[in-house]
Amino acid sequence: MFKFKVEATTSGRARSGLLNTLHGTIKTPAFMPVGTLGSVKSITPEELTSAGAQIILGNTYHLYLRPGCDIIQLFSGLHKFMHWNGPILTDSGGFQIFSLAKLNKISEQGIIFQSHIDGSKHDLTPEKAIEIQISLNSDILMCLDHCIEYPAARKKVTEAMELTSRWAQRCKTMWMEKTEMDNALFGIVQGGMYTDLRAESVESIVEIDFPGYALGGLSVGEPKDQMFEIADFTLPLLPDSKPKYIMGVGTPEDLVELVGMGADMFDCVLPTRNARNGQLFTNFGKINIVNSRFKNDTNPIEPGCSCYTCKNYSRAYLRHLFLSKELLSYRLNTIHNIHYYLSLMKTMGTAIEKDEFTTFKRSFYNKRATG
Repeated sequence: MFKFKVEATTSGRARSGLLNTLHGTIKTPAFMPVGTLGSVKSITPEELTSAGAQIILGNTYHLYLRPGCDIIQLFSGLHKFMHWNGPILTDSGGFQIFSLAKLNKISEQGIIFQSHIDGSKHDLTPEKAIEIQISLNSDILMCLDHCIEYPAARKKVTEAMELTSRWAQRCKTMWMEKTEMDNALFGIVQGGMYTDLRAESVESIVEIDFPGYALGGLSVGEPKDQMFEIADFTLPLLPDSKPKYIMGVGTPEDLVELVGMGADMFDCVLPTRNARNGQLFTNFGKINIVNSRFKNDTNPIEPGCSCYTCKNYSRAYLRHLFLSKELLSYRLNTIHNIHYYLSLMKTMGTAIEKDEFTTFKRSFYNKRATG
């Protein structure tokens, strides 16, 4: 049965908690590595577990198109199909249709889109989005929402926000009819960069009453200060008794700021994507492993890091692998970046429990300034 309990708070809004799901308990604040296609790119579930992953994210749009729900159902869901025993959250697919589909047509009924893979036409309604996620046996399902670009005119943002709310009600009705409600369905708040529309969206979504809530429509090209402004305004409006999830965000600095504002859950492709591009995260900022200064460097990526990569390999070797385009480069870089992100979340959780988040935050930025 899905349950969420706040365990500790700070003098600000940062908080830590426990989120219980059918496939395990998650300590928050939590970062979810992105496994869009049923895998976190280049690493195994065992390596994810070793890095400290508690929950991963899969995607409705991608898995529906390939390999298809009929194949995944042969394994009774995504967990057995991909050999991951922990909790899984699945995105509804709305953002991918917005960003990837060759053509899409949005109506009250849902979204008609053409696959980015082969151009085939598909129909995704709020009800179908829930059915697909049920077939994946998701621990946390997301409502289908209407995500739009930035910038967008107020009229367009208003229409998308109102449609998202109507779809949310249909999603919940379907979820209640088709499940025992021992998993969770999260409602998504939209409203663009308009605080009054965000407040209106919160009111309508919270009235429907979901086990958890997410902020959508962020990290879509808006300036960083606007993203923080909207999150800082919206997060306190959501019920403190429910988990609060910021979708698609972000950098380590983003996570620190947003945890301080009261966010509990995050996902982002940065640790895996940047690893494949040779960019590695450390407590002292990012490093690009291709840099010539690492050619003869016998140190690990970050001295003191306990990840498998840092315990066994040097910067010089990792640079050699990357320049040689060896596949091992992507694996080792990803193991480190995922470990860094998950360790950051764990450190923040500990700081919150000790009511030392402000001290942690000062140290976090001081290290970057001196690194």
